[in-house]
Amino acid sequence: MGIARALSLPVRVWRRRLLGRPRVDWPLTGALLTVAGIGLAVLFSASGGDSATVMRQGARLGVGLVAFWVFSRIPVQFLRMWSPLLYGVGCTLLLVVDAYGSISQGAQRWLDLGLFSFQPSEILKLSLPMMVAWYLHYRPLPPGWVATLTTIALIAFPCALIVLQPDLGTAVLVAASGVFALFLAGLSWRVIVTLLASMGAAAPLVWSLLHDYQQERILTFLSPESDPLGSGWNIIQSMIAVGSGGLFGKGWLNGTQSHLEFLPERSTDFILAVLAEEFGLMGVLTLLALYLFIIGRGLWIASRARDTYSRLLAGALSLTFSVYVVVNMGMVSGLLPVVGVPLPLVSYGGTSVVTLLAGFGILTSIGADRSMLKSP
Repeated sequence: MGIARALSLPVRVWRRRLLGRPRVDWPLTGALLTVAGIGLAVLFSASGGDSATVMRQGARLGVGLVAFWVFSRIPVQFLRMWSPLLYGVGCTLLLVVDAYGSISQGAQRWLDLGLFSFQPSEILKLSLPMMVAWYLHYRPLPPGWVATLTTIALIAFPCALIVLQPDLGTAVLVAASGVFALFLAGLSWRVIVTLLASMGAAAPLVWSLLHDYQQERILTFLSPESDPLGSGWNIIQSMIAVGSGGLFGKGWLNGTQSHLEFLPERSTDFILAVLAEEFGLMGVLTLLALYLFIIGRGLWIASRARDTYSRLLAGALSLTFSVYVVVNMGMVSGLLPVVGVPLPLVSYGGTSVVTLLAGFGILTSIGADRSMLKSP
């Protein structure tokens, strides 16, 4: 059913579909709530038993669940129709941040609206894959060179603005969301190899454009022992915490690296190390199994999507979620450089939690698309 037919449905039908009985993907919702519950338990330990911190995170999860419900009720046709507008708003806000954004810890990433502040780059985690899916939806697939280069330009513009803030971690996630949509559109391996070769050739230029602290993070990743009390401290202490947990861990609230404050950023970037120390390998594998189920469920929804837009968007959102998991687990275990990517639904944070759950609301809407669009 097209947009015209969707708009022609009676008001009573839209009222029932938007406000009626929720169309809940119970397996996906249950897995998300379980991960969030684990996150709150680990955060309580990581924060030294600070109930206020856990309550604040719980409130943010509540806002995220509201966003999840709202987006799950929006018909896919409307999401597709609004994609260029949302992308344009996101890019405009990034330009506003560049001119008027609040500066914190040397980075200009936030807009201060008085009552609250928010990070506009988070909007692009949703609007960029929506825009790429919208653009490719109306073109023959697999995409040719013109469509591919246009898509790359759509991805590169907001990512460049985010890198300038600077926020390399968010730029990686935003870029991944667009690249996955392009890849799922059937990009040929010849084009992929050409693009990868071009990226390799541009690596020296990219290195010269990185900030000093970003270069230091990469060098520290390659050899953390070269400065164990300085730049290598975070990775070394994280690996100690992960290794000391053993098979079953030391028990909840019994972690020493976090409670004795050896472990830095233990409530945010390195919260997985707290979980590994207290619950051991089995705890990490349990969380990883939940993540894999969520990713698999998202890809299953993508495989059953009724049109190109829905398929590309659902697949991109699911695979981008996997990037969160891989990058955070990789940096905590010393396999990847530290780039400030939170562990999804576990790390302490506000905007990223709301964005993630809004994305899963979109997945739920796509999954319910067939039943929603049946004639009344």
